Amino acid sequence: MSTQAIRILGIDPGLRNTGWGIVDTLGTRLSFVACGTAHSDGDLTLADRLRQLHEQLAAVIHAHQPDEVAVEETFVNKDARATLKLGHARGIALLAPAQAGLSVAEYAPNLVKKTIVGAGHAEKDQIHMMVRVLLPKADPQSADAADALAIALTHAQHRGARALERAVLARAR
Repeated sequence: MSTQAIRILGIDPGLRNTGWGIVDTLGTRLSFVACGTAHSDGDLTLADRLRQLHEQLAAVIHAHQPDEVAVEETFVNKDARATLKLGHARGIALLAPAQAGLSVAEYAPNLVKKTIVGAGHAEKDQIHMMVRVLLPKADPQSADAADALAIALTHAQHRGARALERAVLARAR
């Protein structure tokens, strides 16, 4: 077993507000590091809003030096325009860590909810409450930051299975 903690950055993409949360994991022990929200100015062009998100996420990555990153997958809703805008923000959430040379895992919203709350259709307040139970020192100031911590916690829970899956695939080649 490694004696060095793995630092995980979770990202909850959104064009207006992109939540981020960082946890350290060592074995089964989890500890809160930081969380927050990257904001974009709705009065700016789409390109400038994406630049704002990118700059803020790059600053978080630079400041906290995560080892791994987890990003929530886009869930498609009835409003195609809103889904497309979310897709743009998600692209930034994938690009910023990739530019820093970090591996990025992606998780479906229902898997995050099931991992954190035990039900795939949990409400945001249930997720926020469970994040506080699992990380007592965490005090996320927004639902986006709480969701990002939930994504990081989900990755902490599933990262061993993903590593095993990659190893099996590599041997099969």
